[in-house]
Amino acid sequence: MVCFGKKAVDTPHQNGSVSETRMKAEACVHVASGFVKSLNAVTSLQLALLYWNWNMIKHTGLALFTLMVCTEASWADPLAIVGAKVFDATGSEPYVATVVIDDGIITSIDKKARVPKKTKIIDAKGLSLLPGFFDLHVHYTPRGEPGTTPQISQAYIAAGVTSVYDFAEAPEAFAPRREWLAEIPGPHVNFAARMSTTNGHGADWSDTNTTKWVNTPYAATEAVKELLPYKPDVIKVFTDGWRYGSGIDNTSMDEPTLTALVAEAHANNLKVLTHTVTVDRAAIAGRAGVDVLAHSMLDTDVDQETIDILKASGTAYAGTLAVYEADKPGMPSFGENTPAMESRRARFATGLRNVKALHDNGILIALGTDAGMPLTPHGKSTLHEMELMVKAGLTPTEALMAGTSNSAKAVGIIGDRGTIEVGKAADIVLIKGEPWSDISELYNTAYTFVGGELMFGKGAPEPLTETYMTANKITSPLIADFDGSDTERTNRDTLVVGDPDGGKERSWQVYEVIPETGKDGVLHLTASLSLREEARAGVVLPLNRGDVQPADASDYKGLKFDIRGDGGDYVLAATTTEGTWTKSLMAGKEWSTVEVPFDTLEAPAEDETWSGDDMLDVRFLIKRPGGHDVWMEVDDVSFY
Repeated sequence: MVCFGKKAVDTPHQNGSVSETRMKAEACVHVASGFVKSLNAVTSLQLALLYWNWNMIKHTGLALFTLMVCTEASWADPLAIVGAKVFDATGSEPYVATVVIDDGIITSIDKKARVPKKTKIIDAKGLSLLPGFFDLHVHYTPRGEPGTTPQISQAYIAAGVTSVYDFAEAPEAFAPRREWLAEIPGPHVNFAARMSTTNGHGADWSDTNTTKWVNTPYAATEAVKELLPYKPDVIKVFTDGWRYGSGIDNTSMDEPTLTALVAEAHANNLKVLTHTVTVDRAAIAGRAGVDVLAHSMLDTDVDQETIDILKASGTAYAGTLAVYEADKPGMPSFGENTPAMESRRARFATGLRNVKALHDNGILIALGTDAGMPLTPHGKSTLHEMELMVKAGLTPTEALMAGTSNSAKAVGIIGDRGTIEVGKAADIVLIKGEPWSDISELYNTAYTFVGGELMFGKGAPEPLTETYMTANKITSPLIADFDGSDTERTNRDTLVVGDPDGGKERSWQVYEVIPETGKDGVLHLTASLSLREEARAGVVLPLNRGDVQPADASDYKGLKFDIRGDGGDYVLAATTTEGTWTKSLMAGKEWSTVEVPFDTLEAPAEDETWSGDDMLDVRFLIKRPGGHDVWMEVDDVSFY
């Protein structure tokens, strides 16, 4: 007999308000309490209390009964961290204590250093114990440092970071990435669904699947509803147009649209974080009810009116100072004395002053870095962000609070993690030194635990060498015939997405499945190419959802498809984990069947050889001089 099955404890995403362990405990209490009530022995409330104080009942028959009915709870021996100086992030002064973890939960904090029997021990004398750090703004992208998912996760746990918020993923990738990340030692990775305005920042280099484009309150409300099936953890909104001082008002989101977006997100228990880099836009975000400003105000010193608006709305501030730091390592020396660098230094100085001003006026300071952007490495940047907060004028204690409990409060999960308290998840880090006295000692990570599991330190799993999810074997050659009832998806149940060029000038394209004489359905693309030297339009057929898991097509010789178009040239592209392989081809107004052997594809680099066991997607592209209207149709895409 068991008190719950796997479905009862699986969580759809990782930052829910109740931990999986608590769900297990509640399920056990529910079953066990019925039995206990029939014995008229204790109430279910008493049983719950007995569970959380395990040592009081470990020799009783009731404890044995609980163990018997909870056979799936993975009850391991408790772990005691003995002798560490505890910075619990509640506002208390650090103190020496023994902290006991059981089944992923902090079950006791004993200042008298008592250790329960049958408990594993870590002798932590000389170490400091802190809650694991948060980073509310990161990008798990290939251009970051490191640039592959397992190694990014390892960089975070090596820095004691246990919760991150990834702003880079398309919603289609959420589910497969959650599945993959569950197998990788690393932090809790929470996904932000992205929203912007047409042609605004955030939509400038992405399709509408990756970033929803909205320009009215109605569109914003409906777009949030469309995102709900993907179970995003938060919403990320680009609200201030284009970059910093370069076309800043290029389609910035207006206040009514942002207000409607926030209202719909909040109605569905989703926090909203915004890309906001100017003071006037910060005031708009505050009035709209945004939860976190996920960038610094850089244009000018924040005024009291804006501070009052943010304070009244409860908007937190994560300044991403690490990405804005002007003179960080790796900056090219040739640009040191240029006007651009001087402007960057001035903006960064404004960012520092604004963090201090907001903090001094009672605004909740949280932590985000924009890690994954150039010269902003994963893991180390989270720690450096706290150093920069100290540079801005916060005390080390205040910076540590920003990186732990403040961030948990900002995204609404302080009831589950972010402090060291009984009943909280054991997301914790042990550090050599006392970073509340010397913030630079943050880098001396000794151990990192996520949900009570040792992820970094002596005895932790060896770092992974794999860089991608294990490929699945392609057993059916058909990729897409566009004949089914769900015209947005391929025969491999993947979403067809667009692949236009990006920037201020960009191609506009429409693709849809339409009926065709002699065919049930074909994929039709029409585009107006941007005014640039070489423009691009196209469509992507992922081989697995979200282009997360590679596909092994090594048993096949090539790709086969039907195509027709405006008589111009086209590009077939096969994307792999090593890059993009291409083949130019022509297509006229009459249908033709084309076979492209893999060994005729042009490699992404001279030293690359085709294997076919790491394919991500197949693309049909139009790459031509801009300013023209173009079209193509594709059907019956398959391997052969």
